Amino acid sequence: MANRYWNCNRALLLLQLLAGVWAFPDGAPADTCVKQRANQPNHGKARTQPEHTNPFEVVASSQTYHPGQQVSVVIYAREQQQSTTFRGFFLQARDANSNEWIGEWELSENTKTIPECSAITHSDNRDKLGAKLIWKAPQNKRGNVYFTGTVLKDYGNFWSDIVGKVQAQPQPQPQ
Repeated sequence: MANRYWNCNRALLLLQLLAGVWAFPDGAPADTCVKQRANQPNHGKARTQPEHTNPFEVVASSQTYHPGQQVSVVIYAREQQQSTTFRGFFLQARDANSNEWIGEWELSENTKTIPECSAITHSDNRDKLGAKLIWKAPQNKRGNVYFTGTVLKDYGNFWSDIVGKVQAQPQPQPQ
């Protein structure tokens, strides 16, 4: 009887480990937008890492938008950690004044969109050095946008509630 109990426990442990390795390898599910910990992975007991330890940048080409405008958003490792890879991401576009989900993302290589909440996520769990994403503003609106979400180094190490920075615009030189 004890041997059967031991085998059962080992089988359960193996299933838990496999679930941890394979959970959401194709990106965040659509309900990530509305869960109790919105925009954060539901990875068991794992919680977001402290902001000051985040090795990744999320940078947008603009914080303003006009109807139909495309804004580039990139994810990459900070300069001192250029070889640092990540496995996944989840980003949302939000209107800076109303905090509403706005616009839509263009589908690109190894991504999937979640149109219900203007989000984009990874579609595979391979290591990534970076990601270049394109967000498209709504056709009937103009205003300010910000990009927020999570970057996952691996299943148990991720940074949530990241707010994207805006790329510095070159200043005209006086002549």
